[in-house]
Amino acid sequence: MKLLWYLATRFALKQRSSSKPTFVVVLAVAGIAAGTAALLLTLAIVNGFAATISQKLVSFNAHLQLRHSSQEFFQEERSERLQLTSHPEITHFTPFLEQRFVLRCRNSAQQGRWSSKAVLVKAMPSAERQNFIKRYSVRGEEKECRVAEGMVGIYLGRSLAEELNCKVGQKVMLIRDSNQASQRLLADATSLPELLASLAIEPAVVCGIYSTGLQEGFDDYLLLADLSALEQSRKGFISGYEANVRHIERLPTTVQELTALTNNRLYGYTLFQRYANLFEWIKLQQNIMPLLIVTITVVAVFNIMATLLVLIIEKTGEIGMLSALGLAPQRIQGLFMLQALLLSITGITLGNLLALGLALFEQHYHLIRLPEKSYFITEVQLLLNPMDNVVVSLSVLALCLLFAWLPSTIAASLKPARALDA
Repeated sequence: MKLLWYLATRFALKQRSSSKPTFVVVLAVAGIAAGTAALLLTLAIVNGFAATISQKLVSFNAHLQLRHSSQEFFQEERSERLQLTSHPEITHFTPFLEQRFVLRCRNSAQQGRWSSKAVLVKAMPSAERQNFIKRYSVRGEEKECRVAEGMVGIYLGRSLAEELNCKVGQKVMLIRDSNQASQRLLADATSLPELLASLAIEPAVVCGIYSTGLQEGFDDYLLLADLSALEQSRKGFISGYEANVRHIERLPTTVQELTALTNNRLYGYTLFQRYANLFEWIKLQQNIMPLLIVTITVVAVFNIMATLLVLIIEKTGEIGMLSALGLAPQRIQGLFMLQALLLSITGITLGNLLALGLALFEQHYHLIRLPEKSYFITEVQLLLNPMDNVVVSLSVLALCLLFAWLPSTIAASLKPARALDA
């Protein structure tokens, strides 16, 4: 074994040098290192992206919601609420009220013209709303917002505020279209004053602007308000309950148990059901990983195969001399397999160090920026998993040795006379 080890290291180094590797060996090690680093960084980026988006969705959304089966408002019952909150899995429980409005705001950038957009106003207890704004507020604080009697204090997403050019402290209108107004509008048999009279208009003031990073369907659509302010027209009525649970992996079972407690009067669904399209999109990103991994791995293993073939061509004379001196073909094959092992381990080690260094550098300096509208995040998020390093390293090592078998077999099959003539 010592002889094979000595020969393997000598074959990898330049002639008349005991420390400088040949150019071919350097290329082989660099190729394996680059392939290993690319694999690890790909896994870290995809896993980090999926974890960040999922964490964002979970952080500012309740784990589950309970609504009326007909999606209508219903009267909150104290006994029912106490029964639901007594469930051992529930850690947080609160009512909420959601209503669709048309938000109208004077746009100073368009000479004071009114800008309008359909929005969803979500009203929640004051404490819940304050906690949310504290985490995601961009500008504007509640103490700076003076809400007059009869007005509603609202919080806009940054995308919506920029689109309508709404400022903190600006007065706006929330217009709720009643069923009566819709029927008159469709019938086209009503005057404008009658139509306006049938509309429910809520005067409001912008108290702050938040940003979750998820623009479509969130920052460009959802408005927040206090439950007490919005439920004045529907005193005691709510859209449903929101709750967080202790063990999110038991979420489907918990939803079924809570629904049963209400005798199926309320319908429950999870966060993953409400935003199924986003979670499916995240899975789609992860489904691309096998193709990337296979592509990068094939490049790495063919690299080691080509390197050994070049070394065999370069060392044909030496191989013939070793055969003539009595070195068995099996030991010659073992010599090149050992050389493949040395190159693979060196390349894999350098690849792991390179991936770790680049990941830490990016996490610290955030040089790569992403368009938030497309990816919901502004910076590349990397999630380093030690198990990924182990699996990738062992896989690359096994494949390199597997693909090294053919060149080593070719070297072992060389006849001494033919090799010496070369």
